[in-house]
Amino acid sequence: MKEEAWGWHGDQVLFEDGDFPCDDSSLLSDGSTPVARLRGDVTWRRPQEVSQSPTLFPENINLGHAKQGLLGDCWFLCACTVLLKNKHLLNKVLPPDQPQWGDSRYRGSFLFHFWQQGHWTEVTIDDRLPCVNSALCFSRCHSPTAFWVALLEKAYAKLHGSYELLWAGQVSEALVDLTGGLSERWNLGDAGSEEEPRTEQDSDRVRRLDLNLLYPMKDGCALSCSTHSSPGGATELDQYHALTVMEWLDVRMVSGGQVRLLRIRNPWGRCCWGGAWIGSSGAGWNSVEPSCAADLQGKAAEGEFWLDESEFLSHFHDVTVGYPISDEMHLKSIYTGNLLTHTHQLAGRWIKGHSAGGCRNCSSYGNNPKFWLKVSEAGEVLVSLLQHRKQRRKEQYTQMPGKDSKNTKHQHYQAVALHMWKVEKKRFNLSRMLNKPPCASTHCHAYEREVVLHAQLEPAHYLLIPSTFLAGAEAHFLIRVFSSSPTSLSALKSPAPSLPSTTDGEWEIVCFQGSWVMGTNAGGSRNFPSHWQNPCFPFTVCDDTAATSEVNVRITLHQTSHDTDLYPIGFHIYKVAAGGSEVALPKDEEPVASCVPHCYTQDVSLACCLPPGAYAIVPSTYQPDLSGNFTLTLARRVHRKVVKSQERLGRAIQEVSHISVMQS
Repeated sequence: MKEEAWGWHGDQVLFEDGDFPCDDSSLLSDGSTPVARLRGDVTWRRPQEVSQSPTLFPENINLGHAKQGLLGDCWFLCACTVLLKNKHLLNKVLPPDQPQWGDSRYRGSFLFHFWQQGHWTEVTIDDRLPCVNSALCFSRCHSPTAFWVALLEKAYAKLHGSYELLWAGQVSEALVDLTGGLSERWNLGDAGSEEEPRTEQDSDRVRRLDLNLLYPMKDGCALSCSTHSSPGGATELDQYHALTVMEWLDVRMVSGGQVRLLRIRNPWGRCCWGGAWIGSSGAGWNSVEPSCAADLQGKAAEGEFWLDESEFLSHFHDVTVGYPISDEMHLKSIYTGNLLTHTHQLAGRWIKGHSAGGCRNCSSYGNNPKFWLKVSEAGEVLVSLLQHRKQRRKEQYTQMPGKDSKNTKHQHYQAVALHMWKVEKKRFNLSRMLNKPPCASTHCHAYEREVVLHAQLEPAHYLLIPSTFLAGAEAHFLIRVFSSSPTSLSALKSPAPSLPSTTDGEWEIVCFQGSWVMGTNAGGSRNFPSHWQNPCFPFTVCDDTAATSEVNVRITLHQTSHDTDLYPIGFHIYKVAAGGSEVALPKDEEPVASCVPHCYTQDVSLACCLPPGAYAIVPSTYQPDLSGNFTLTLARRVHRKVVKSQERLGRAIQEVSHISVMQS
């Protein structure tokens, strides 16, 4: 973190943000977009240097909508519209009562909140804004005196790393970042293509939207549309341009029928449409009553235009829907209108060689992270899988406008999906269950930041498995559950190794608790000289000195870290000298048994036969100086005569395959 700086403006000391300085490092990433042309021409000015009477919001809220500048972030500006519709959301993102220009408390800084990976994150900026020729060069409000959009854009650019990193993106991502809710993308393409075969590999196919589904929720949900090429009526629309659906309604025609009209806002702030309902001269207006036509035409502000449903479906390629959010910040379902008052979230991770099992085509699918969803009462449930964006470095970021959007998404995200199975019994066979069709799933693996599963569920336990399409693909993710009825969400831990069978003898079980402490006894694997500093646990096999037969031993090492913070662990067993108060490890001798290589897993175990004698177990992480807690479980076979008894405190369960136990 760089030091904060303070600059003088008149008789005031104003904040200057050292973490997002007013230079090319905040403006550019790798210079691969047209923003690079501004290099050397940008000056940074505070709002009072741009307008004589700056304010955050204009008195006429219609003039507070965003107008796009020289930055290709229409996707973000479309999402900003939702804030003007929901005051509670606006106050969450831009906390009210911050000192503005002319206030004695004003110090040139503003605080914003963005939802990131499950939590609201604070972003503080100074109010120096990029300008060319004394005018804002990026986004601004339609009112020249309002600056909330320009400041919000700067805070979002700081969150991403630079203004240039906002060039091109997904409306759905910005909607979630600004609301903490859910959004889904729907295709408006030719329904005839539905007949094409669908496969798991068809990872970019999106579902097709029937506008009638959304009509009951049209006033509450955020709606954006985008075009991937220049349609005939929209001569100025460029590739991948996003627009906002401001309003849509069914209008009675003179003929007695109805026509569905949609009012669209172009972030460019100018009309770019030439359809049947353009301005007041479009031929479509002749089909409705003159008074109705005049009323609707008067609603179209600067940069807005009307079109009917057939034009909408034929000229736009997809729609992004942001779920309505109540004043209490609860989600509303776009499918039913139900209020989803119960929410849960858990983080997870796909780790190569451990939990990145790939799709259902892969034999390793069952290795993926698993979660229990307990539904207590019948109700509507939405489960989302949100993956973290791949780490980006400015010099590695390349996203030229007009490139294939598929490649852009593949660069930042894995293809992911979510499947759900209803579990009928407390104990079940995982492999057998996974061979059955899931009761619900996302439509396919998709290169999206977030995919959403929707279902009406009856009371039961359900197993959720998030997966990447390719085995070994690594990423962090967040599972979120929104439901109308009480639910609970928990991670299914890796199953503990089954204890030795008790039907053919007795076993003595001992547990040791231990810790690796950085700088003290976290010695790492045998590749490091510090290995011998690791904790050491002595044990004996058969105290009878006359015994010669080998003894069955099973050792399990369990690390207590969360699934997302696992270390690669393993252990070695050494033969040591009997007797003595201290154990001397034979550093020049090989271990008699080992549980290696070190694995990213909760538990590692080893079953072996050892001759009578003295031994020591040395558990370790692969790298030295990694702190953590662990449990060692040692089971030794005890040879005793079986004593027949009438007591039955329980019965042994023979596990012949992978068995998972449901945690209530």
